[in-house]
Amino acid sequence: MKIAIYPGSFDPMTYGHLDIIERSSKMVDKLYVSVLINSAKNPLFSIDERVSMIKEMTSHLDNVEVTAFDGLLVDYAKKMNASIIVRGLRAVTDFEYELQIAQTNRIVNPKVDTIFLTTSLEYSYLSSTIVKEVASYAGDISKFVPKKIADAVYTKLNIKR
Repeated sequence: MKIAIYPGSFDPMTYGHLDIIERSSKMVDKLYVSVLINSAKNPLFSIDERVSMIKEMTSHLDNVEVTAFDGLLVDYAKKMNASIIVRGLRAVTDFEYELQIAQTNRIVNPKVDTIFLTTSLEYSYLSSTIVKEVASYAGDISKFVPKKIADAVYTKLNIKR
């Protein structure tokens, strides 16, 4: 059984994330979309909120399970019996960073490989940070995230739309 993990902060989940999830779920038997618990960051949404939103947005995908984790990704991959890590790439700058991480992960756990998927062209500029920035000025984020997530972002930021 091919098991993969698509890790991230997903704060919030964007159409770019959903694109990578849908495409990678077709390549494996089981895909864990795993929200990183990172105490060094100050996220807009709690872990439980992010997990819940992602579950709702991926409910149409039978082989996708949403989880949360902390610690080293390769340790988590071993725990979940995953041999593949999925990462999305938007630009060359993403590749340089992601390549270092992938190579480090491979040294720490040689049984785990990383696959890179380039984001679809229409999402190549998109990040959760951009979504939050546009929303913070009451900008329209409907082209970046599903409506339910957009509503949740505006509510969290106390923005009336």
